[in-house]
Amino acid sequence: MSDATTTDLYEVTMAMSYLTEGVTGPATFSLFVRDMPPGRGFLVAAGLESALDFLSGYRITREDVEDFSSALRRPPRDLEPLLGTEFTGKVRAVPEGRIVLAGEPLLEVTAPLPQAQLVETYVLNQVNHQTTIASKAARCVLAAAGHPVVDFSLRRTHGPQAGFQAARLSGMVGFTGTSNVAAAAAEGLPAVGTMAHSYVEAFAAEEDAFRAFARSHPGPVTLLVDTYDTEEGVRVAARVLRDLDRGPGSAVRLDSGDLGALALRARAVLDAAGLPDVRIIASGGLDEYSVDDLVRSGVPIDVYAVGTRVGVSADAPFLDSAYKLVEYDGRPVMKLSSAKVTAPGQKQVFRCPGYGDVIGVRDEQPPRQGVPLLVPVMERGRRTVARSTLEESRKRFAADLAELPPAARRIRAPVAPRAVTSGHLTLLTEQVRRRIEDEVQASAAVLRHRERSAPGTQRSVP
Repeated sequence: MSDATTTDLYEVTMAMSYLTEGVTGPATFSLFVRDMPPGRGFLVAAGLESALDFLSGYRITREDVEDFSSALRRPPRDLEPLLGTEFTGKVRAVPEGRIVLAGEPLLEVTAPLPQAQLVETYVLNQVNHQTTIASKAARCVLAAAGHPVVDFSLRRTHGPQAGFQAARLSGMVGFTGTSNVAAAAAEGLPAVGTMAHSYVEAFAAEEDAFRAFARSHPGPVTLLVDTYDTEEGVRVAARVLRDLDRGPGSAVRLDSGDLGALALRARAVLDAAGLPDVRIIASGGLDEYSVDDLVRSGVPIDVYAVGTRVGVSADAPFLDSAYKLVEYDGRPVMKLSSAKVTAPGQKQVFRCPGYGDVIGVRDEQPPRQGVPLLVPVMERGRRTVARSTLEESRKRFAADLAELPPAARRIRAPVAPRAVTSGHLTLLTEQVRRRIEDEVQASAAVLRHRERSAPGTQRSVP
């Protein structure tokens, strides 16, 4: 079994019908977020690298065919047309780390229709999840206002892969470390961590635990001080650090209670013990809202460790994202259903000063000072650009964030910029809408004529 079977069943049923009917021309699908989630002023494009890895390695094996046939309860020979299918298309996309807005395509896939359809589920899953987490983490960096933020999310994320992605994405938007050893090793991130309450509880006394931990780990250490009485725990930690001359670079961690009030008392205890260089790390249910409150209150917290609420983007755990057909065999197409209208044709997004973004037709001339966001990243099923390093993505994010309007950067009640549609795209949309409406009316007229002409359908005249 390969990742090719990580798809929704209807992708397989549609692909089989396309192949049977010979509907295999080039198709372009556009992936975008319809509306900004509540409480978000911007999104951070992410998940592209995972999507490209998937597409470049996509191939339907015989085992996959057998799995498809089992799911459809059909003989394997019926699914033979899918055997050996590879992704041979091209992709244009917004590079990871760039800030994007609602309605803007994050990527466009052009490939023979069965291929473009079969890869929808996996690509949408990766871009949707990773953009969600990167956007949440970016807001934590904003809230921290220059204080270091580290990732403690692994144990609460929705699986190890999601935890790895959370660590990588948080590093991309400015976190200074992660507790996830695998991600730290793979992505070159600093690994960070302290101890658990169980470690302290395993010793007869809190001081015994702290001294044992320090003996096992030469150099700076971080001591968890809230297993029993937090303020007393700080005093014990201060005594141990001072006795062992381990102050500079060391820290105490507060993990529960009124973090602001406890930080004030902890700072007073540490300073009185002659340990001004010992930092205070705060953790325990933190997200951008609580970090923002603590930073604005001026409490002496040096480092913020965020976990569960960020790793699952608790307040906005999904995006209203879509992967929609916009062109088939050179013919622009669109969806007209209420509240889910799509714009036709291949597109480009032009980033203009102040985030006055314009969504236009792919090949139109950019507006004045407009910079295209979508760039070619794959041709004939193979990458055309090198994989972005974390540092490259981090630089893209930092540059875009610096230009983001203050209202969009707010933690509470942000105002997201709105992209506008170019005149060319507006005209194309109206043309395609009229064509579809004319075709629907003509088809309805033919159907009515057939119904009237069919034997036995004539009304009798009284």
